[in-house]
Amino acid sequence: MNEIANKVETVLEALPYLSKYAGKIVVIKYGGNAMINEELKANVIKDVVLLKAMGLKPVLCHGGGPGINKMLEQLDIPVKFINGLRYTSAEIIRVVEMVLIGQVNSELVGRISAQGGRAVGLSGISGNLFQCVQRSEELGYVGDVVKVNAEPVLAMLDAGFIPVVAPVGADGQGNSFNINGDTAASKLAGALKAEKLMILTDIEGLCNDIKVRDVISYLNVADVPGLKDQGTIAGGMIPKVDCCVQAIEEGVTSVHIIDGRQPHSMLYEAFSTEGTGTTVGTAQPSVGIKWNK
Repeated sequence: MNEIANKVETVLEALPYLSKYAGKIVVIKYGGNAMINEELKANVIKDVVLLKAMGLKPVLCHGGGPGINKMLEQLDIPVKFINGLRYTSAEIIRVVEMVLIGQVNSELVGRISAQGGRAVGLSGISGNLFQCVQRSEELGYVGDVVKVNAEPVLAMLDAGFIPVVAPVGADGQGNSFNINGDTAASKLAGALKAEKLMILTDIEGLCNDIKVRDVISYLNVADVPGLKDQGTIAGGMIPKVDCCVQAIEEGVTSVHIIDGRQPHSMLYEAFSTEGTGTTVGTAQPSVGIKWNK
């Protein structure tokens, strides 16, 4: 009886959030360790299907770097990174398309279907979703998103499907481009005017000190330049936070950097007062920052 009572209490606590988010679009950037660990992968898919069943409109944007690396290794194609970005030759972009669209995207659609959801796989090439320009000759076929045509995603949402989007774009001239997964999710969330963008990562959130894991629970975008200056936002966290700020500037209500290694972290963020990870927004002052003296 106590177990049933606990379940009822949990549902009652979630009710205000269900009303608040009913019919709202939530974009989820899915990558990192949560894509490798089978148990975590299953939990993420269950959560996405559950969000849909609860009346939200989830959009799943995924990465797939480990899968690309594995395929390049099997094909004996050298892997090279320049300033954290994958050098993408004409040969490699075909592998990227094969892995992201042909393998990862199809697998995720199948897993959602297996959990009773209805999903449709898309890439940034579908309906000119992500229109790109080449970032630089040095990086090869790495693209910057210059325009988002959200109509294909909105059409799938209106039809009751869960869109699953691979971060590959095109320039309209027959060229495909590899897009950073966080950037793709951020640009799409902005175009959709999503209620939330949830970025699943391999850490607890943005930390003052990664060694002690002291998470900044709320980051007002006004404090981002100062945190960069003092080195709190550094390395790979710089482009991730920049994507968060960009999403807020383009109309997303709130962005959340959450630990994808923790089971059901998305549900904790969406349906509890405590939340999880780091929320980025403009609604309140920052909470948890330790400024250098």
